[in-house]
Amino acid sequence: MKSGVIIVGAGPVGLMLAGELRLGGAEVTVYDRLTAPAGESRALGFNRRAAESLDQRGLLPRLGEIRWGPMGHFGGVRFDLGMLDEDHSGVLGLSQARTEAALEGWVTGLGVPVRRGYAVTGFEETAGGVVVAFEGPDGPGQEQAGYLVGCDGAGSTVRTLAGITARGTESTRGMYTAEITGAMPRPRPIGERLPGGAMVVCTPLGEGRCRIVIHDRRLPARPDTRTLTFATVADAWQRLTGESVHAARPHWVWARGNDAALADSYRRGRVFLAGDAAHDLPPLAAWGLSAGIQDAVNLGWKLAAVIRGTAPDTLLDTYHAERHPVGERLLRDARAASAVYLGDAAMTPLRDVLGELAGHRDTAARGQGRGVVACGAGRAGADRWQAVLIRPDGYVAWTAPGGGGGLEDALGRWFGPARGTVGER
Repeated sequence: MKSGVIIVGAGPVGLMLAGELRLGGAEVTVYDRLTAPAGESRALGFNRRAAESLDQRGLLPRLGEIRWGPMGHFGGVRFDLGMLDEDHSGVLGLSQARTEAALEGWVTGLGVPVRRGYAVTGFEETAGGVVVAFEGPDGPGQEQAGYLVGCDGAGSTVRTLAGITARGTESTRGMYTAEITGAMPRPRPIGERLPGGAMVVCTPLGEGRCRIVIHDRRLPARPDTRTLTFATVADAWQRLTGESVHAARPHWVWARGNDAALADSYRRGRVFLAGDAAHDLPPLAAWGLSAGIQDAVNLGWKLAAVIRGTAPDTLLDTYHAERHPVGERLLRDARAASAVYLGDAAMTPLRDVLGELAGHRDTAARGQGRGVVACGAGRAGADRWQAVLIRPDGYVAWTAPGGGGGLEDALGRWFGPARGTVGER
C-alpha cells in the first residue's frame, strides 16, 4: 500500500491535519493504536483563533451547540476579553470527545481512512519517501508514504523513532483528573485555591456530568495513570474539599505531572511533529489543543502543495520556523501560569497585581483550502489599490502597501513559481 502522508494519531490535531491535506489534494491515511476513540476530554474548548480555523472549513456546526465566553484566565487570574476591540471569545465547556467525533466524521467524509488498532513500530526513510512498519489487527505490516507526521501525543512514538529530542522542565507535582456522573460538587470552573498550594477544579459539562481536577503537593510528582483508581481520586477530593464523590460513576480517570517539553525540531527530513508530540504542556487552559489545531492548519496546506508539485520543498521549512517559536512561548507561559495558578500564599501579591493589570483596557469563513488575494481601492482613491494575500490557513502572508516586496515575490514564496499568466489558455 502507498499513501502520500501517514498521520499517526487520530486525536483532534491528527484529524484536522488529515482534513487539511485532503482539501489540498493529498492522499492521506491516519493510524491510531487504540481500537476505538478514548472518549476522554482533557481539553474543554479552544481559543478564538482555533475556532476561526474550524469555521473556515465549515466545521463549527458539526460540533453541535457550543458556548462562547469572553472571560479568560491566566494562572487563575481572570481577564475580560470583551474589553478588546475585536472579539476574542473562546469556546468553553466543549468536550474533546465531541471535537474528535466531529473531525472524524469530516475526514472520513472526505475519503480519508482512519485505521484503528494500528501501532507504528518503526520506519525507514528512503530517497523518495518513508516505509512505515506497524502492528495491526491482522499482525505486522508495512506501508509506503511520501511523508510521516507524528500527532501521537506527549510520549510520541514517531518523535522517539525519528531521534528528535524534547527538552523542558521536570515534574515537581502531580494532578488527578476524573470525569464523573452521579455526583455534582460545587462548581469551581477555573479552580479554587486551598491552603498549602493545593487547588481543586470542578467544571460542569451538562447532562449531569462534570470534570474534577486535583492539584496537591502531597500527590506523587509523576503519578501513573495505569495504576490510578477512582477511589484514590475520590479520597483526595474529600480530603481537600470535604465533599464526597465516592458514589459517582467515573467515565475516565487520568494522572500526570506538571512537566513540559518542546521538541528541538518539528521536522526531520520527511518526518514532522504536531500537537502534543511537538509541545507537551500541563493542561492549564486548553493551550495545547488550540496550538495543535494551528500546527495542523499551518502544515497541512504546505505539505499538500509540495506533494502536488506546486511549491518547492523549502516551503516545508517554514512550518518549523513559524510554529516552533510559538511552542517556545507556550512553554514559557505554561511555567509562569503554573507558578501563579499553583503557588502558595507567597504568590498572592503577584496575583493581585496581575488582576489589576488585567482590568485595564490598555493591557488587556469557510474555504476550500486555497490562498486568496483580496483587492480594494485605498482611501486615497481608486488609483491607490490595497491588496492582501491570505494563506490557506487564514493568516495574512503579504499586504500592499507596506508588505515588503511585490505580490509576485510573495506568491512565489508561499505558493511556488507561476505556471502561467492571467489571460493564458
